[in-house]
Amino acid sequence: MLFPQAMIFPTVIMEVSSHNLEVAETLISVIRFLVIFLAARTLAEILVRLQLPTILGELLAGVLVGSSGLHLIVPPDTQAPLNDTFSTLIASLASIPSVDISQIYSETFPILQGVATLGLYALLFLTGLESELDELVAVGAEAFTVAVAGVVIPFSLGTIGLMSIFHIDLIPAVFTGASMTATSIGITASVFGELGYLKTREGQIVIGAAVLDDILGIIILAVVVAIASGGIFDPGPTLQLIVAAGIFVVAAIGLSRTAAPVFDWILDRLKAPGEVVVAAFLVLSFSCFAATAIGLEAALGAFAGGLILSSSKHIHAIRERVAPLVSLFATIFFVLVGAGMDLSVIDPTNPENRAGLVVAAFLFVVAVIGKIAAGWSFFSKKPTKRLVVGLGMMPRGEVGLIFLGLGTSAGLLTPSLEAAILLMVIGSTFLAPILLRLVLKENTSSGSIPLTSNPS
Repeated sequence: MLFPQAMIFPTVIMEVSSHNLEVAETLISVIRFLVIFLAARTLAEILVRLQLPTILGELLAGVLVGSSGLHLIVPPDTQAPLNDTFSTLIASLASIPSVDISQIYSETFPILQGVATLGLYALLFLTGLESELDELVAVGAEAFTVAVAGVVIPFSLGTIGLMSIFHIDLIPAVFTGASMTATSIGITASVFGELGYLKTREGQIVIGAAVLDDILGIIILAVVVAIASGGIFDPGPTLQLIVAAGIFVVAAIGLSRTAAPVFDWILDRLKAPGEVVVAAFLVLSFSCFAATAIGLEAALGAFAGGLILSSSKHIHAIRERVAPLVSLFATIFFVLVGAGMDLSVIDPTNPENRAGLVVAAFLFVVAVIGKIAAGWSFFSKKPTKRLVVGLGMMPRGEVGLIFLGLGTSAGLLTPSLEAAILLMVIGSTFLAPILLRLVLKENTSSGSIPLTSNPS
């Protein structure tokens, strides 16, 4: 992707020809993509063979090649130096001084960040698209109670604890608390499906609650980011944002019943190739625009766009077209999240880091306890394995990383808080599938859980 040299490289020395600058830009872009996808896919393949979520492989790939590792993918705001070998290679191939490579690298990095943002919005769109609203209604009362408890307990304990014990400012504390409200639908559904437990009562409660968790968590984060961008905490505008966010999501759910048939009617009359993915991304773009226009985060709009089309009769075709784009672009997003992490702040040998590690341990404990406690928060006359429900709500996974990415891009978090949230997300995501497998296999072997049963 090339731009006029005078616009992109205004401060690069004029002795370097425009052609050489374009060569350097192209080489940097191509090598960045090669590094990202090779590292991400290699680690994803390793983790999937260990029966762990591939999303963690993409995150760890970012850490490996980023500012805490090889310095090949270096976000400019980290102030980390570019890998010398990388700079020398590009300089020799483009025939320009190596001192200019870091400058060109930084000035072209927004292009990569733009692609990553597209991946974030596509992922949130797909998350909303896969939200089974009918299943949510079937176990509505239990799922609602679990979802509210799964948001309120970790959010309140995390926020209050960070402010009172660790004396962290309001906005970073609220955002960190909000990041603990997430539940990864994909990871839990994968484990439940593998063990034949997805269609049981517990499975449906968890999936329904996870959908609500995402809605509530994204609303909280959209409000916090909007408040932070204004620099002040004003209860009046804050209440307006909360109401606007709630109405926005409720409207999206309502439109899933009314606007989806209109979308289907239009789509049935389109004949040009690519009509499904283009029409879906038009809805995504409009939803992001609508959210931004009323002062909310575009991320909430992307999720709402998926909710709107979740009742479309073309749902399977939309998923099939959007999923590859998510796999491609969301990989870049997660690698960049990892690449921007300064893991030197969790080095226990440095005395200055020990306070941050205590914060990370606190967040992890609250994250685990908060979700497990949610499994005991509802009343039911039917026998229900509450520990399974609680463990199913535990993994933060890709949703937690989305929240972390939003906080990082908005500049709301210190490096120590970023690392603490990262450790919380990784710990809960690694631990939950392992504990779920142990609990479900134990119950299966004792004959106490019929894995193929359907909810009544």
